[in-house]
Amino acid sequence: MSEKQKGLSKEDARVFTGCSYLYLINGIMALMVGALQPYLRASYNISYEMSGFLISSHSIGNLISSFISGLLPLYLGRRKSMMILCSAGVMAFLLIFLTGNPLLLLLAFFLTGINRGAISNFNNAVITDVATGKAWALNLLHGIYCLGAFLGPLLVLFCASRGANLWTLAVLLELILLVSQLPMLRKLNIPRNFPQKKADSGSGLGFLRHPCFLAACCILFSYLAAEQAVNGWLIIYLQDSGIMSPQFSQIMASVLWIVMLAGRLLSAVLTTRIKKSIFLLGSAAGYLIFFCLLLFGSSPLASAVGVMGIGLFMAGLYPTTVADVGFLAEEYPMALSFLMTFGSLGAILMPSVIGLISQRVGILGGMSTVIIAVAAAFLSIVWNAWLRKGSSGPASASPDL
Repeated sequence: MSEKQKGLSKEDARVFTGCSYLYLINGIMALMVGALQPYLRASYNISYEMSGFLISSHSIGNLISSFISGLLPLYLGRRKSMMILCSAGVMAFLLIFLTGNPLLLLLAFFLTGINRGAISNFNNAVITDVATGKAWALNLLHGIYCLGAFLGPLLVLFCASRGANLWTLAVLLELILLVSQLPMLRKLNIPRNFPQKKADSGSGLGFLRHPCFLAACCILFSYLAAEQAVNGWLIIYLQDSGIMSPQFSQIMASVLWIVMLAGRLLSAVLTTRIKKSIFLLGSAAGYLIFFCLLLFGSSPLASAVGVMGIGLFMAGLYPTTVADVGFLAEEYPMALSFLMTFGSLGAILMPSVIGLISQRVGILGGMSTVIIAVAAAFLSIVWNAWLRKGSSGPASASPDL
């Protein structure tokens, strides 16, 4: 695809490259939240419930950051806001490296969420600015995130296999990467990097009344609930249910994300050829089918196929949903912040629910609750398709606000 077809200038392409680097580091960190859980449990005698609380603490930080990272730039500009919020990730991994105190770990995982939410909001907002409504751009950007997510569990596994407690080496390496975010942000030529407090476009909340925005909120709430459950609990589920060994459980977490990388690259192509609402419908249906296979398959092979199918079909859901409401984000700077904040609520709720249920009825019972979230995502996408029925594009689906 040529630069002209992509619609990015050389300067926009440099911005895209910088955002990709930030997302690579963010992807490694996001999957470490789940990949570190077995080692934290073994080293510090952490229960299922505490594991769930740690993952939910990460999600709470992500939720708060999703809102704050949309609000702060209105007062400080994008660069200063991101420098402040990304410092939280550095503090988080420093704490994880130094201590196993449960309260400090809760704080650390909360701070990882602050970093993750800030990068996610920043990247989606910036790329929406330079490639408005182009689902291929967000799918490609999120593909880089998948690459990081693929590397995260492998990094933990490699370091842990070197010797007892050397999983902390993976934490130290990610800490160094998180520090490198700060000079990258200083060099990046960030669009709209100025306070917008007095800008008229920033004060409007008309997007809250738009049915397509509400549908997108429901999709992301359900999707992120399921995604965070898979990120945080897949390794523990495969290991503790006896389906796979600890080593293969870690490998399957990486397989999930390398398939998602391929899926997002494929999504970048498909969303230029078919309507986004139709693409989302097919993705959600496949996601539901393969999640059921993962849970109810009777062999390691069935579970492995389920994991790969989940990765392939969930790949394009998040970036395509965000791109689908890009026309609103362009008009209202706070729209993406509200969308990601609401979506993050699902990511907070589901991991703790799984932990509480798993502690009482077992890991299979806990993971089975995720089917509810996947089914809800499918129904929300059906609603979105109905809203989009007969429209030729995003603009035609947008009433006057």
